[in-house]
Amino acid sequence: MAKEREQWGSKLGFILAAAGSAIGLGNIWRFPTVVGQSGGGIFILIYLIIIFLIGIPLMICELTIGRRGKSNIVRAFKGIKPGSPWWIIGALGVAAGFIILSFYSVIAGWSVAYIFKFLSGGLNNLGVRDSGEVFGSFVASPIEPLIWHGIFMAMTIGIVIFGIDKGIEKASKIMMPILFVLLLLLALRSITLPGAFEGLKWYLTPNLKAINIKIILGALGQVFFSLSLGMGAMMTYGSYLTDDNDIPNSAMLISLADLSIAVLAGFIIIPAVFAFDYEPNAGPSLIFITLPAVFAFLPLGNIFGGLFFSLLTIAALTSAISLLEVPVAYFIEEFKWSRKEASIILGSVIFILGIPSSLSMGILGQTLIFGKGFLDFMDFFSSNLILPIGGLLTALFVGWVWGDRGIFNELEKGRVTFTLKNIWFSIVKYLLPIVLFYILITGLI
Repeated sequence: MAKEREQWGSKLGFILAAAGSAIGLGNIWRFPTVVGQSGGGIFILIYLIIIFLIGIPLMICELTIGRRGKSNIVRAFKGIKPGSPWWIIGALGVAAGFIILSFYSVIAGWSVAYIFKFLSGGLNNLGVRDSGEVFGSFVASPIEPLIWHGIFMAMTIGIVIFGIDKGIEKASKIMMPILFVLLLLLALRSITLPGAFEGLKWYLTPNLKAINIKIILGALGQVFFSLSLGMGAMMTYGSYLTDDNDIPNSAMLISLADLSIAVLAGFIIIPAVFAFDYEPNAGPSLIFITLPAVFAFLPLGNIFGGLFFSLLTIAALTSAISLLEVPVAYFIEEFKWSRKEASIILGSVIFILGIPSSLSMGILGQTLIFGKGFLDFMDFFSSNLILPIGGLLTALFVGWVWGDRGIFNELEKGRVTFTLKNIWFSIVKYLLPIVLFYILITGLI
């Protein structure tokens, strides 16, 4: 007798876990950075429009494919269209789990390290220049970042080992409320800083004259990547859903949670940067160089700095467990591995794959692939190639291969009524392929 497949213990548990998958470094780190580089409020307005036009429709596709398959993502496509080559979309998702988590864990490890650097007083009274030197010295070390990379991967493995209900769902129910409370606490501290109001005004006021194609493309990319789309995570989480789950409603809640966390992260970072007269468009260095300099001169700065990097670590962890679950689910079902065996072996392989990314900031710094360091190349390869291709093929599969009758039957199981299904299907069939193809081409040029 086949072992009964795991399921989410509750609808709330699924929403929190899926929102946690979507909410990661992309929200806490990348969103405020891209806002800063794209002129503030106008980016948020465009981002909001694109979430509803692109993000939610594609998420509905992925969750529905996952639930229809009730299996790993390769087998899901084989089940819907037997004998067709569309299973390659699932294979891309499994590969994405390995590739993305290998370098994602390296950066998340830096975040874990900075919790202890703050709480131990190692970043006291440092200006931006000194803060930059501390960060540069840390990431250039061949050993220290690898240790933190290993610690973060061990945390990820430790959660996935316990399965869906007792591992991922239980951890998400603990971590997501903590994440939200930390966000509110730090945002409150940031917006009460002297001079923070100018940052708030800049952050929330759309300047319609500033709209250009670069900002629209930036918002498209950010929506796509911050919602965990194109990497198999939402399909895998969808495969553990029961038939009575309202997928369109769930996709809406997950996307709005993702948006609210990203906007709240901006309330922490942008006002603080303005209060200390730093540049909001400083890029990724904003997090590990500029912000530590801000915290260093605040009352109780060590505590607030430690809390911020705790927040960053939790956000990274909720995404990392979904990335690891994708290949784990595949190896459990295709190769009959135990969950413990799959989690430990695959997690260890991903740790090893991440070693060159970690060393690329130091002793492998001169080793370039197409002009990029190893970590930057892995990021570029996944963000600009694997994810857009995965999203594009998914939209084509749903719109042109599976078709409206098949997916409507799945969406409206369990007495669920999807009133906007015809509009949604038209978006998936016609708009999404054009937009995702455009993202793919412009990302590669």
